[in-house]
Amino acid sequence: MDWFGNILGEINTLLYSYVLIILLIGAGLFFTVKTKFIQFRLIPEMFKLITEAAPKDKSGKKGISSFQAFTISAASRIGTGNIAGVATAIALGGPGAVFWMWMIALIGGASALIESTLAQVYKVKDHRTGLFRGGPAYYMEKGLNKRWMGILFAVVITVTYGFIFNAVQANTISIAFEESFGANRVVVGIIMAALTGIIVFGGLKRIVSFTQIVVPVMAILYIVIALVVVIINITELPNVFVLIIKSAFGLEEAFAGMLGAAIMNGIKRGLFSNEAGMGSAPNAAATASVSHPVKQGLIQALGVFIDTLLVCTATAAIVLLGDAYLQSDATSVNLTQASLVGSLGDWAGSFLAIIVLMFAFSTVIGNYYYGESNIGFIKESKKGLFIFRIFVVLFVMFGSVAKVQIVWDLADLFMGIMAIINLIAILLLWKVAKPVINDYLIQRKQGKDPVFYKKNVQNIGDVECWSEDEGIEETR
Repeated sequence: MDWFGNILGEINTLLYSYVLIILLIGAGLFFTVKTKFIQFRLIPEMFKLITEAAPKDKSGKKGISSFQAFTISAASRIGTGNIAGVATAIALGGPGAVFWMWMIALIGGASALIESTLAQVYKVKDHRTGLFRGGPAYYMEKGLNKRWMGILFAVVITVTYGFIFNAVQANTISIAFEESFGANRVVVGIIMAALTGIIVFGGLKRIVSFTQIVVPVMAILYIVIALVVVIINITELPNVFVLIIKSAFGLEEAFAGMLGAAIMNGIKRGLFSNEAGMGSAPNAAATASVSHPVKQGLIQALGVFIDTLLVCTATAAIVLLGDAYLQSDATSVNLTQASLVGSLGDWAGSFLAIIVLMFAFSTVIGNYYYGESNIGFIKESKKGLFIFRIFVVLFVMFGSVAKVQIVWDLADLFMGIMAIINLIAILLLWKVAKPVINDYLIQRKQGKDPVFYKKNVQNIGDVECWSEDEGIEETR
């Protein structure tokens, strides 16, 4: 399989050294400037919106709230990318990779806002469940009038999230349990596959119930552990930030030859972690019942910041405040575990394995939903959905026993393809996103709680929702 790994490595180097650097940074800067830095200006509003209740429809039913939609996307965002991914970035790209992860998040917040706003504009009602669904495939078809593009994206995201990314999550869990408890990775895989099957055959409501409890608790626990490590090593913290910034530009002697590796690994692991512009979070954003599309766009931008600037930075502090990254051959979650053990003792490695289990498992569930939503876009088929669920379970098993490099290289390839398709689409749909954002800002300036109707924007395309007769009524 070495030849396969070499081919994957060559393709990914080309993809991330040229194509995605231009598209990710270019699109992020374009949206940042055009929206006058909206992802920074409205940060206080993001925190306010996340607590907003779901509006009732005409029949008095409540849909999925902003917070619930946020936790579905967070279930996918916050996971191995924050723990194993950051460690991998540092191991392969040096401390400077963390700086480039920050940069991708800061400018990517604008891309995240645009794609999730568009997902809300073009969402549709799922008549089986009574809930909303949507995402890039839907805005490619309805906004750009390119169903072929939507089908292409739907196929890519279904394979990427349903299969490849879930293999990465399972791989991280099995390595963490092997490292801490000496667990057999095959046995871990069988247990994981069985639990995944139980959840994914239970439907969206079960996914929401699971993620809205697990994700916030695990994130808080992990950040608390990171804070303990920081407090213990508080005098070294300024040196860590200096090391990250100097290494990012090749100025740190020990990492002087790693500038290219720092940028490439920072972008790859940053994109894997926060997913800004990749087209994944919009699938969750579309499920929310909100009075204006921009509300969910702002909340998803907040998700990018929390993921990278808070949770990923916590991992970077854990790794860089120790010296395991200089002495160990570990390049995945086992590097974070070794660093924690060095700071807090043996118990910390085992405790992290449990957190990784919950993080990664909740990510598997969030990933599954993205695939289900896009299968529904291609064709409503109970048989197709059943087969998809079976393959999700099988790839969880595969990832549990596969080599680390293979699963991460596959993940890089597929998420790169996803991001290219989605970024092209949202750049073309800026003509829709711009007036929708302006509509929100005008109403907000007038002191109103913004409410959107499709008549507010001309040439918006095929929009199923947002008519005045839907009878949306906000509940506080």
